[in-house]
Amino acid sequence: MELKVENVQSYPRPPVVEPVPLRVRIQHNNQWIVDTQQALRVLETHHAPTYYLPKRDVLVPLRTVPGTSFCEWKGAASYFDLLVDAAPIPRAGWFYARPEPCFHALRDHVAIYATKVDACFVGDQRVEPQAGDFYGGWKTPNLQGMVKGAPGTEHW
Repeated sequence: MELKVENVQSYPRPPVVEPVPLRVRIQHNNQWIVDTQQALRVLETHHAPTYYLPKRDVLVPLRTVPGTSFCEWKGAASYFDLLVDAAPIPRAGWFYARPEPCFHALRDHVAIYATKVDACFVGDQRVEPQAGDFYGGWKTPNLQGMVKGAPGTEHW
């Protein structure tokens, strides 16, 4: 299945969550650390989609770390390290233990920053991380439009 062309400027606000019809995989240190066909993604205006992966499909241990943040739509986020070959990838991603009702589907899912691992794939397409340290979106080749975090969008 091919990814259809999408323009991030046509994504909704408030954001929505939807199932991903493709296999999603993450590789680090020459091993697959996530492999799922049950991923979800959140779409929000001017953002690359954020992919949420069922915790059960993360093939390495997660270790919750101190610190939280708050999303006006999804609620309080907690962060974790990924333990790959017993070496932590610090603050590799986040999760919502008690997401707001509209985002209940994200419960028991995690999001992983593409910048923290060697490679992420949606179907057969390799992901490019959304620019910036704050956003965790995954840019696939089918995306068009101006994505937050890209040079020139610093003042949004």
